[in-house]
Amino acid sequence: MKSLYDVPAPAKLNLFLHITGRRSDGYHLLQSVFMLVDWCDTLHFEMRPNSRISREDLTVKLPDDDLSTRAARLLQKHTGCTQGVHITVNKQIPAQAGMGGGSSDAATCLLALNQLWNLKLDLPTLEKLGLQLGADVPFFLRGRNAWVEGVGEEITPIDLPPADFWIIKPAAGIETSQIFGHPDLKRDTNAATIAVFAAQTYDFGHNDLQPVAQGICPDIKLALNALEDSGLNARMTGSGSAVFAHCKPGTKPILVPDHWQVRKCSNLDVHPLVGWAASDNYR
Repeated sequence: MKSLYDVPAPAKLNLFLHITGRRSDGYHLLQSVFMLVDWCDTLHFEMRPNSRISREDLTVKLPDDDLSTRAARLLQKHTGCTQGVHITVNKQIPAQAGMGGGSSDAATCLLALNQLWNLKLDLPTLEKLGLQLGADVPFFLRGRNAWVEGVGEEITPIDLPPADFWIIKPAAGIETSQIFGHPDLKRDTNAATIAVFAAQTYDFGHNDLQPVAQGICPDIKLALNALEDSGLNARMTGSGSAVFAHCKPGTKPILVPDHWQVRKCSNLDVHPLVGWAASDNYR
């Protein structure tokens, strides 16, 4: 029986996140840079002789209808594939962190099952399917650090210099909907350009979601303080609750409560699964 083992699903950080407006349908317009980092979930895929899709959780218990199983079912429905799969998930990326863990798992499932089931779907097709699962899924499918605009669908690949980052995930999480629906959310930041960002890279911009998120989840401010007390310029990623800072020489020890997660990560040039879509010349 065909299998794929130790298939990675990397996390992302938002180097900045500006809300530049809001559409009439309620969706927020944003500008951000999404950067891949080497904090990864690991998934295993074992083909089943029937159409059944099942999942086993090695670490954190996931919802029954998580994004990985939804991705597999969507791929079956789109292609008419009658093969099944057993997915084993070693979850390491924390939930409710703003690091895209669920979306990354979904993208990895689409890419891996495209291989395992020999579907030969190209990247544009996989992206259209991924967008049905979540706004961040196409970014992970593209597999390159990117300047992101619109509601997340406008993705422009960019190169970033190699760098290391401290990431802290407090124990408390936060629901994205709580932030985007908040009346105090700033929604009118002036649009920036890639050229302006490139001149500052890891010191550019801010996260418009951060002030509201801190009010809802006080642990975010405590995590930011832990990095700033070590002499680092810290900010929240995505809708939180994880925060991060670009590493600098001579950083003081970072002190956090024992039940929090803290990790030093490196950015990635490309997703480890780049090239797994058919006719992968679309990037």
